[in-house]
Amino acid sequence: ALALEAGKYGVDTMALLDKANTSTYGHPEITKVNIGVRNNPGILISGHDLKDLEQLLEQTAGTGVDVYTHGEMLPAHYYPAFKKYPHFVGNYGNAWWQQDKEFELFNGPILMTTNCLVPPKDSYKDRVYTTGVVGFEGVKYIPEGPDGKKDFSEIIEHAKGCKPPVEIERGEIIGGFAHNQVLELADKIVEAVKTGAIKRFFVMAGCDGRMKSRTYYTEFAKALPKDTVILTAGCAKYRYNKLNLGDINGIPRVLDAGQCNDSYSLAVIAMKLKEVFGLNDINKLPISYNIAWYEQKAVIVLLALLYLGVKNIHLGPTLPAFLSPNVTKVLVDKFGIGGITNVEDDMKMFMGE
Repeated sequence: ALALEAGKYGVDTMALLDKANTSTYGHPEITKVNIGVRNNPGILISGHDLKDLEQLLEQTAGTGVDVYTHGEMLPAHYYPAFKKYPHFVGNYGNAWWQQDKEFELFNGPILMTTNCLVPPKDSYKDRVYTTGVVGFEGVKYIPEGPDGKKDFSEIIEHAKGCKPPVEIERGEIIGGFAHNQVLELADKIVEAVKTGAIKRFFVMAGCDGRMKSRTYYTEFAKALPKDTVILTAGCAKYRYNKLNLGDINGIPRVLDAGQCNDSYSLAVIAMKLKEVFGLNDINKLPISYNIAWYEQKAVIVLLALLYLGVKNIHLGPTLPAFLSPNVTKVLVDKFGIGGITNVEDDMKMFMGE
């Protein structure tokens, strides 16, 4: 009961954050995000804090310094308010655990706004700046002033003396499928489900990590039948958001709702589809849940889904070690929670073969 109550607060908190972000920066919209680089010095911003990003973009305007997102900051590109900045170039790199290589190659300073900093190498430590709740010994910290503003002049001056980023890839990734945007496509999606063009949705939200076993999620995405669509949020998406999985009647087969806390959008979408199809139980929807977890935020998302009545969620690559045998038994018996095995067997299980 306590866990479900925690889930309720998870839903309420994510809803509040969603309202704060969308009322300030507009509703995320379908956006193609550049993953290449330009020939200017740049600042790389990572983490989740959109207010920090806004202040950085304002202060770098007209300086000749470009701004790139990294990791969980990628979805910032989906918000209308940030599209007015011509120096907001694109996204650089992948999920948090590859930062040691990517920060090295970026050449410019890096601003960490929330968690997911790994101990920086000496080769780029002098280019790492932290703010908000992030701190690391020997790394410069940018505090908030009494007026709530942050002065990023030091990091901007630092960037001006750096080389442009090394190009590690090129192309585009598409995202911006938060609840408002998806509900605008609701007629198209409902039609695709009714005609059988879309047979099933797979919620593959959550976290990424460096364990080799997480390649499972890339292989799973590749193995999914062509009439299925992935709903994602969080850095787990980096396991498959650059695969060319195509689309179904113009609907991309990977719909990225945003950051891990934007998993709220996936819940809103599921509730709306339940209503549209006139169902009395969310579990009757053609949606399967194959979620990757790493830390607490993914767990609050899990509890939020349980609170909303979602059953048969699969969690990997392993079940959380902090689940006592008794709690695990309740989750399995009452909610049908399970782990993952291998792509082939799990695919048969999910597709009911």
